[in-house]
Amino acid sequence: MREHDDRAVIAIIGGGSSGAVVAHQIARRRPGEFRIVVIEPRDRLGGGLAYSTEEPAHRINVPATRMSFVPSDPCHFDRWLKADVALHEDPDALTADGRAFPRRSVFGRYAAATLEPYLLSGAIEHRVARATGATATARGYAVTLSGGATLDADVLVLAATHPAPVAPAAFASLIDDPRIVVDAQRGGAFDAIPADARILIVGTGLTMADAVASLERRGHRGPIVAVSRRGLLSRGHGGEAGDFGDFSTAPETRASRLLLRIRRVVDAADAQGLTWRNALDAVRTQAPVIWGALSVAERRRVVRRLRPFWDVHRFRVSPQVEAAIKRLRDAGQLTVLKGEPTRVEADDAGLATTLRLAGGDERGFVFDRVILATGPAHRQLTTSDPLFAALAREGLVRLDDVGLGLAVDASSRAIGADGLAAEALWVAGPLARGTFGELMGQPEVTKHAERVAGDVVLALLARAERRAA
Repeated sequence: MREHDDRAVIAIIGGGSSGAVVAHQIARRRPGEFRIVVIEPRDRLGGGLAYSTEEPAHRINVPATRMSFVPSDPCHFDRWLKADVALHEDPDALTADGRAFPRRSVFGRYAAATLEPYLLSGAIEHRVARATGATATARGYAVTLSGGATLDADVLVLAATHPAPVAPAAFASLIDDPRIVVDAQRGGAFDAIPADARILIVGTGLTMADAVASLERRGHRGPIVAVSRRGLLSRGHGGEAGDFGDFSTAPETRASRLLLRIRRVVDAADAQGLTWRNALDAVRTQAPVIWGALSVAERRRVVRRLRPFWDVHRFRVSPQVEAAIKRLRDAGQLTVLKGEPTRVEADDAGLATTLRLAGGDERGFVFDRVILATGPAHRQLTTSDPLFAALAREGLVRLDDVGLGLAVDASSRAIGADGLAAEALWVAGPLARGTFGELMGQPEVTKHAERVAGDVVLALLARAERRAA
């Protein structure tokens, strides 16, 4: 940092994919003009929860050709990957048709390598700490850090990760039992699970898929039961590529009409020798327009009734993970049920669990371990997460009206308790998807982060012009 540094300070809370892209984009666009500080407790920027995992079974869920840390250069990661040793060290990353699905840690290493020159030059600062809160000041915001330090910033970007899962009611009283794995994404979460353990996985989406692939890689021999209310599994990738269908011309304003339109396009795709994947990829590409046409009430209907079906078609597993699930199901080791746990009693013999299955029948099981794979608890964000709870108490943020994260305006500026958008507080990444709709996949996240970076720069330049006038 320069002595007597009078540059505007941009504080970014969270150094995963979203926060790292925001920092990278600002540093590239206006080199040296601002002091960019990323607050991230991990030693490396760019990885976050998703790409910091060292579990070899965890792979990116889309081909490498569709992943990039630089939105304007969609082949950036693919070129880096082909020049790196990762594919030579992991031949299973390549599918028979030549697509690459490397380990997620490889993408994290690539993101860190992309940022390294900016960190070495001081264009981006990495404050290895955890943000615990922030208050509004005359300058902008004072961010409190773990250890008691404070960072004064002109603008603040919230790019923190998803909230942790919340245990289903049946397990609430047993949350401290070491036999219950609350956060399946935590490093070493499965280290203490015996190879013959009887396992229940609550949830059947991507987290369950990762858990099953990890257990198989470790040579797990015991039976595995996965349960969710609908029993839906994330689909795999087909060989076909390309979008099919127009959903942005005269977009639907009702959830029911949107569903009907999607079904008709899927049928039309099938008639032309394509698949539902092509139609759903078009929905993903056109999601901002589709989502923007829906009222809050209709968005709630989509989240409540259609989201589970969207998630398993939209968020597809890599071919390697799909194959692992198939092997265990074919062998009878993995059973997928439609239902939910209603009662659990713990003793030395195990976790006696009652599952209410579809149709209302109840079955009793005894498990040695339970893995919660229910996904982030966004509706509890401002109560379960210490940082966002502190921000909510200050009136700086509030939950959105849909149940997907934080309330933001069309420029992704945070809307506070007063219902107004802040002038210098942005939300980057998935926590803004209540307003933007599709903000979970890495391609969408980086594009959104790029847009936030541009808006931050414009706001600071406008502020400087006003002060100079």
